[in-house]
Amino acid sequence: MKLVTFLYQNRTRLGALTASGNEVVDLNLANNAIPDSIIAFLEAGGQALTLAQQAVSSAPAAATIQRSAVTLKAPIPRPGKIICIGLNYRDHAGETGQAVPTFPTVFAKFNNCVIGPDEPIVIPKLTEQVDYEAELAFVIGKKARHVPVGQALDYVAGYVPFHDVSARDYQNRTSQWTLGKTFETFGPMGPALVTADEIPDPQSLDISLSIGGEVLQKSNTRELVFGIRELLSILSGIMTLEPGDLVSTGTPSGVGVARNPKRWLRPGETVKLEIAKLGVLSNPVIAES
Repeated sequence: MKLVTFLYQNRTRLGALTASGNEVVDLNLANNAIPDSIIAFLEAGGQALTLAQQAVSSAPAAATIQRSAVTLKAPIPRPGKIICIGLNYRDHAGETGQAVPTFPTVFAKFNNCVIGPDEPIVIPKLTEQVDYEAELAFVIGKKARHVPVGQALDYVAGYVPFHDVSARDYQNRTSQWTLGKTFETFGPMGPALVTADEIPDPQSLDISLSIGGEVLQKSNTRELVFGIRELLSILSGIMTLEPGDLVSTGTPSGVGVARNPKRWLRPGETVKLEIAKLGVLSNPVIAES
């Protein structure tokens, strides 16, 4: 199931894309027992997912809306945590001149940076060194603490394309990366949260990023240094992971800072991030006014 948060008639709703992708089912309108927000939906667990699947298969006309009539927002508009993994593709570590980590490199973004499909990435007045980073993110579906590797995928609600936009000059001002990672609009995600039952192997997905038709990043999630099971197990040993928390697993090679000459995002461009089975996340780039 492809879960979406959408705006329709000035109301934010929880929905699911139909198989064609051309329509959105308003899940709470189809069955008012289904929570009307994504965090509440995830907290409700498997029962909510079952009800949603039934609602999509037999949705009344009144609950089915043309996708062109709604505005898709970030599937998880306000994640409790945004946990990011750095240098998690071997080729990306190599292109930045750093060693492949022996333990995950972890940093945070904050939920002020989250935007959805087609919303603009804003180049801040403070920097012109804004870089792109295509990533696969997974979303926690139930409270996770000290989870064994073999059980880790049981705690994943689903997967979503995530764009770890980065201001490289601010990222490198200190030993901590957070300042360069969490400017407003630096966390595009979407278009949908694809539930885990549709992605039996999240580490066999093609991932790419292009600007103006030029492919700048192209890889497969099998190239991750630390896989999703291992990441979830390690993180849950350090902190309690809650429904709706998002973990972004890192970016492959091809980033702008490693190119010669360096390739920064520019106003007027449109960035497209595509992950097999998860869809295309497209965002225009504008300058801060």
